[in-house]
Amino acid sequence: MKHAIILHNPVTNSSKEDELDVLNQAIFIETALEELEYSHERAVFSLNTNDLIALIQKSGASVVFNLVETINESGRLSFTAPALLELFKIPFTGSDAAAIFTTTDKIVCKTILRFNKIDTPFWAKYLAEVDPERYYIVKPISEDGSVGIDDALVVHGNEIKEIPKGYFAEEYIHGREFNISIIGGKKDYQVLLPAEMCFSNDYYETKPRILGYKAKWDETSLEYQNTTRSFKFKDVDAGLIANLQEIAGKCWKIFGLSGYARVDLRVGADNQPKVIEINANPCIAPDSGFVAACKEIGLTNTDIIKRIIDDTNRNEAGI
Repeated sequence: MKHAIILHNPVTNSSKEDELDVLNQAIFIETALEELEYSHERAVFSLNTNDLIALIQKSGASVVFNLVETINESGRLSFTAPALLELFKIPFTGSDAAAIFTTTDKIVCKTILRFNKIDTPFWAKYLAEVDPERYYIVKPISEDGSVGIDDALVVHGNEIKEIPKGYFAEEYIHGREFNISIIGGKKDYQVLLPAEMCFSNDYYETKPRILGYKAKWDETSLEYQNTTRSFKFKDVDAGLIANLQEIAGKCWKIFGLSGYARVDLRVGADNQPKVIEINANPCIAPDSGFVAACKEIGLTNTDIIKRIIDDTNRNEAGI
């Protein structure tokens, strides 16, 4: 029987919702693995790398599911897990270390996007770069899952007196927000149907339309209850949808993504999409946007995991 290891970041009683969600992802994967006739076990990523590698090698695993999103509760070093697996030539799911590094650091990501002529909102890393005439959202440079995002961070340029270390100021686009999931395969990839994050007009009439931490993780909050995901669009949006999918496909190629990924975009009054984030290791819990997009095209949970395994990162030794 083939064997798989599910590698994830440590979870404790004090972990927040975004970190605890990795356990939901693990259960989702385990159920599919059993249908695919894989034995499986979990392993917690540790900076004691010798013990971790010895465990993986001893297990005889044919694939490692990389679910490591944070190290020491920070997303900045998330590329360390795939880098370690690459070093020891261990096949693993999802994108490689280079792709995770260049997409996790939002300044690096936006610089690469601009170089490749893909629109992304104006940004400033230093106070001297801030345009006082623009509105901004001050965001963490290297965190995913809306960590550190709330309404208070949406400010006018002339109100910004400093940009804290580890943050940058990105132009706030007041408009629509979309995320486009992409799934890999043995020989190619598939850009899935865009999902729009719909903000209730009544609740968000005087609030920034952002997918902050509460809107994403706190089910008891008004932000969560007034933000919904939709795959339904009007005929007038056909051109926009095609444009969103084309951009997502370009991002997959430019950053060398594999397995599965998600591209987030904002669309303002000019109807021109701007990439705000690329997630090379998105959540694959049952209620995640990625899984919802897969279900829209008829993929079962087992189909999803099989497609991801088919696009496993392998090394030059041919493992």
